[in-house]
Amino acid sequence: MPSTLVIYNPIAGRGRVKTEWSQVEHSLHAAGVDFDAVATSGPLDATRLAREACKKYTTVVGVGGDGTLHEIVNGLLQASGEGETITLGIIPLGNGDDFAKMIPPETPVGGRPFDWHTAVQKIARGQTQLFDACRMLGDHLRPELGDGPHYFLNVIDVGFGAHTNQAFTTQPKFLRGMAAYMAAILVTMINYPVVHLRIQLDDGVPFEQSTTMTAVANGRCFGNGFWVCPDAKADDGLFDLMVAQAVNRLTILRLIPKFTKGTHTAEPVLRMLRSRRVVLDSDAPLIVEADGEVPYLETHHLELEILPKKLRIIV
Repeated sequence: MPSTLVIYNPIAGRGRVKTEWSQVEHSLHAAGVDFDAVATSGPLDATRLAREACKKYTTVVGVGGDGTLHEIVNGLLQASGEGETITLGIIPLGNGDDFAKMIPPETPVGGRPFDWHTAVQKIARGQTQLFDACRMLGDHLRPELGDGPHYFLNVIDVGFGAHTNQAFTTQPKFLRGMAAYMAAILVTMINYPVVHLRIQLDDGVPFEQSTTMTAVANGRCFGNGFWVCPDAKADDGLFDLMVAQAVNRLTILRLIPKFTKGTHTAEPVLRMLRSRRVVLDSDAPLIVEADGEVPYLETHHLELEILPKKLRIIV
């Protein structure tokens, strides 16, 4: 019996996986990878498949984007009880593939992650490294996600980014990658939110902030090329935070090119912080975006904690 299960999401990358899966499958066989393969059939199916895979396989490979990986990581951590997971391989074929940019050798700021051909060779070699995982616990988790904590591996944000993610899902299918994200940004700018947060880092004194966007990151990049926390490390046991003040549209437009180059960190309207644990409170309900997914639509309280070196990932 093969020791590897490949979970592929046909609709990831706006159908890119469906188009290229047969080539990926052939290349995996040609590289000597012995595997079973299964396609996801709908939302949260990758979580179920990954959780069940832990009973029979030693490696799970995700073919898709950050949303597919988000579901798989939730399944792996549920199965491990937040202990070290079985091995995860990544074949990036999504819209952003932002976490893949953290896989050594790390993608330079502003660059694209390794392609699927390179991913296949990585999987064939099987070299692994331990990365941090991230737990979130809040009120009003979407019912279909179950009870208890939810997990992410790259970035969560509230405010502008989360609403842009919502707008992204409505963009025409012919728009992909950065073009689709930029269109979503323009839609969000028509009526973007400013939220008032109470933020606590570790055991420090909480502070309050009216913010256009606050991001809590394990990785460096989200939204297919917005390097929100360009100095983040996914294996250092720390979150990197970017907390933006409430800013106007002109400031947003001025900052966007800097975010795509990772040159925004010294801007006076931004605070760059680090912490192992983050608590966010808001009187108004918050939409929370995590790895391109939306686990919370109206939370008032969110606790985030790093789980050091729990994800064993093929590098």
